[in-house]
Amino acid sequence: MKKITFLILAAFAVVFGAQAQEALWSRANVVSPQINEDNSVTFRLMAPQAQKVAVTGDFTTTEGKDIRYGEMSKNDKGVWEFTTPPLRSELYSYSFVMDGVVIRDPSNVYMNRDVASVTNIFIVNGDRGDIYKVNDVPHGSVKRSWYHSATLEKDRRVTIYTPAGYESGKDKYPVLYLLHGAGGDEEAWIALGRTSQILDNLIAQGKCEPMIVVMTNGNAWQQAAAGESAAGMTTPSMMGGGRRGGNSGAPQKSFEDSFGDVIKYVEANYRVIKKKEGRAVAGLSMGGMHSANISRMYAKTFDYVGLFSAALPNTKDEAIQAGIKTQKDNGFKLYWIACGTTDFLYQANLGYMKYLDSIDFPYTYRESDGGHIWRNWRLYLSEFAPMLWK
Repeated sequence: MKKITFLILAAFAVVFGAQAQEALWSRANVVSPQINEDNSVTFRLMAPQAQKVAVTGDFTTTEGKDIRYGEMSKNDKGVWEFTTPPLRSELYSYSFVMDGVVIRDPSNVYMNRDVASVTNIFIVNGDRGDIYKVNDVPHGSVKRSWYHSATLEKDRRVTIYTPAGYESGKDKYPVLYLLHGAGGDEEAWIALGRTSQILDNLIAQGKCEPMIVVMTNGNAWQQAAAGESAAGMTTPSMMGGGRRGGNSGAPQKSFEDSFGDVIKYVEANYRVIKKKEGRAVAGLSMGGMHSANISRMYAKTFDYVGLFSAALPNTKDEAIQAGIKTQKDNGFKLYWIACGTTDFLYQANLGYMKYLDSIDFPYTYRESDGGHIWRNWRLYLSEFAPMLWK
């Protein structure tokens, strides 16, 4: 009897094991996303028991229409599908919503973290997409380093891109200090912003001068990105401090106050041009505010300034007014402002430029469609970088 029972259990194990292997094989052979010849994209998810599945993302059609949500339909094999219209060349992010639960695409290993959200990504080739992808060109290097900030009284992490040929050469390079927005960290520009790919491709095409790009952590309360400091695997958040930020209490000094520590570290450890004409500072949102403040506070330090969808300083403050006027008097080569027409900071940027106009402060303005999104910030970097060092 025991032998018969064992044989029955063994048979069940073989059958169920085979079924499990078949299910795993089936999921592994689901292609998603599939970029079609016309640049439409098909998403698939094997979920035979699901009642409702949709794809949510930041897709833009070739006609300029935004698609945020698409209902998927299930075929007789239990695979849910949705195909977009032809999409504009771009890097896109997306997730699935299965029976009300947001999940990742199990067929796509490529993902990005933006603050505390993780989404899958893919690239549609063409104009923008070709700049954001890895091409067969000479590649620069990306290094995560630690520097000591005497101002903030802590060691801090920074991401630094050096162009192809830096390690084997002796040339000195100009430096772009590139700053992230609220909720970001020293990983944001390199991952979400595709900085190394953009610089590699533009330099290879002769559209951009070789440069070093320094991507800081602009959160004065943090040592480093979540999970990369002695605080351990803390929770990423839009604004931090205390437990979430990885340090106890708010810092006594601001990131802007401590920026001299970053410059000191870079100029002591890298072959850089230690002159005003060899330095640029630019950033998005909060990093745009930091860039405006830093370029004003260090008024003889930067010849190039980029404000991308910037949260801007209060131009009614007399101390800020005096700093902006001093910056104007000291002179610079480029003060570049860019913002999308549906960005929630659009009106603030218009107001800031109105003040600059009132004091004849020279600047260049670039207006785009879209809102407060990485799609714009990647575009701005790809346009700003070629204007440097001219």
